[in-house]
Amino acid sequence: MTNLVAPRGFTQEAFQAFLDTRHEPAWLTELRLESFSQFLSLPLPSTSDEEWRRTDIRLLRLDRYPLPHEATSEPVVQTGLLTAGVELAGQLTNVNSQHAVNTLLPEVQQQGVLFGSLERMAVDHEDLIREHLFRAFPRTADKFAALHAACWSGGSLLYVPAGVKVELPFHLLSQMTEGQSDFGHSLVILEDGAEATLLAETAGGAKNGLHCGGIELLVGPNAKLRYVNLQNWDRGVWHFAHQKALVDRDARLQWTIGALGARLAKVNQHAILSGAGAHVQVNGVMFTEERQHQSYHTLQHHQKPHGTSDLLYKCGLQDHSRIVWRGMIKVDTGAARTNGYQRNDNLILSHDARADSIPGLEIEHDDVICTHGSTTSRVDEEPIFYAQCRGLTRQEATRLIVTGFFQQVFDRITIESVRNALANAIAQRVRQYL
Repeated sequence: MTNLVAPRGFTQEAFQAFLDTRHEPAWLTELRLESFSQFLSLPLPSTSDEEWRRTDIRLLRLDRYPLPHEATSEPVVQTGLLTAGVELAGQLTNVNSQHAVNTLLPEVQQQGVLFGSLERMAVDHEDLIREHLFRAFPRTADKFAALHAACWSGGSLLYVPAGVKVELPFHLLSQMTEGQSDFGHSLVILEDGAEATLLAETAGGAKNGLHCGGIELLVGPNAKLRYVNLQNWDRGVWHFAHQKALVDRDARLQWTIGALGARLAKVNQHAILSGAGAHVQVNGVMFTEERQHQSYHTLQHHQKPHGTSDLLYKCGLQDHSRIVWRGMIKVDTGAARTNGYQRNDNLILSHDARADSIPGLEIEHDDVICTHGSTTSRVDEEPIFYAQCRGLTRQEATRLIVTGFFQQVFDRITIESVRNALANAIAQRVRQYL
C-alpha cells in the first residue's frame, strides 16, 4: 500500500502533485485551492491559544507525512471491533484514505440509498455532493481544518432518501499503515423521516502516522440517526478532527464516541440543534494509558426552541496519560424551552495521570433548563480490599471497579455490539490500580 517515492510534507509542490491525480469537478478543485491557501496562511496552533493551552503539539513534524496517493499494492484489510456477529446493510473500508472495499445490499440500494467512496460520489452524484459537502464543516477553524478541506481523499458518503428506514447498520473502517496519513471525510445525509445506523472505526498507524479528518452529520426533519465513532489508532498516530452534526426539526441523533487510541488526539465535536424540537444524545467513552494525550472539545448548540441535548462523557486514565475535556452548552436568543445537560466523570488509576474537566454554559434566553457538572476521583482502596478478601486479585478488582464506572454510559448505548466492544477493549487495557 505504501508508495515509497510519494512526496512528503504539505508544500505547494506536493499539493500540486496531489491535485494532478484528482479526477473531480472544477468547483471541488477550486475549493481545494482556496482551502490550501488558507492552510499556508494560518499558523500551527500553540499553547498560547486558549483552545490549545492544554495540548502541546510542538513535537509534531508535518513534513514527515505524505499527502494521500494512489495505492501501489493490494491493501491488507483488517477486521473491525464493532461488528462481531452483526449483519450489515453495507460495508466500506479505506486504507490510507484510499478506497479498498465497498459492499451494499441490493435491496437497500434499490431504495435509493448511497453508501460508498465520497470521492467517487462527487463525480457520480455531483449535484448532491455539491449541495451538502462542507455545509457543516468549519473549513477555516484552524490550520488542520483548512488542510483537511484541501486534501481530503477517499472518504465516505451515506445518503438515505426521505422516508427510507434501514434497519441493518452500515460499517465504515478507516485503516492506516506505518508512516502514512489519513484524510478521510465522512458525510452522512438523512433526508426527511429517514432512519439509519452507521458504525465507524479506525485502526492502524503503528509507530508513526497522521490523521487529519472531518465528519459531517446532516440529520433532516423527523430523521433518526445512530452514529458510532471509535477512534482506535495505534499509539504513534497524531489525530486531529473536526466533527459536526446539524440536527433539524424533530430529528433525533444518538452520537457515541469511543476514544482509545492515538499518541495525541485533538477533536472538536459539535452538535448543532438547528431545528425546533431536535434531540441529541452524546455518549463519550475514553480510556488512556502510557503517555497518551486526548483532548476533546464538545459543543451543544441550541439554535431553535424545544430542543433537548444530553451529553455524558466517562473517562478512565492510567500511567502518565492525560485527558482534557472541555464542554459548552450554548443557547441562542429565541431557543425557548431548551433542555440541555452535560456531565463528565473521570476515574484516575495512577498517581501520574491527569484529567482536566472544563464544563461551561452560554445562555442567551431565560426560559431554559441547562445543567452541567464534572467529577474527578481515584479508585477507593476499600472496595479493592473487600474484593480481594473474596478471592479476586488486585487487578481483577480494579477491572471490576472500572467496568462499573463505565456502566452508566454503556447502558445508554442501544447497540449491543458497540457496548461489548467498548467494554472488552477497556477491560483489556486496565492494569492493577497503584
